[in-house]
Amino acid sequence: MRFTGVKKALAGFAVAAATLGAVAATTGSAQASAPTAERASAPAAVQQVQAHVCTVNDNGVNFRGGPGPEYPVLGKVDRGQNMDLIGTQGNWVHGNLWGGHTGVWIHTAYLDNC
Repeated sequence: MRFTGVKKALAGFAVAAATLGAVAATTGSAQASAPTAERASAPAAVQQVQAHVCTVNDNGVNFRGGPGPEYPVLGKVDRGQNMDLIGTQGNWVHGNLWGGHTGVWIHTAYLDNC
């Protein structure tokens, strides 16, 4: 008797899977009918996106918890330290230090290539 419930559950699962497969097939057909120019340009746009790296240009540069001198100093970095750019706010750059802290802020005066 216990197996009857399991068999019913599996049968319901099979119906749901078949329905999902039909939806996926329909979606695939809709995508196949989309203009090819749009689909062809999508990979090119992805390839053009590259990480931007900034480099510290002085020794003993403070990195902070926010975009301004009123934010706490979290540490110091020296010339040559690289940072992946996340964004900017005014004259402050938000980024992730290579091999170190993430989400830090450094003033643009102390960074090259930003």
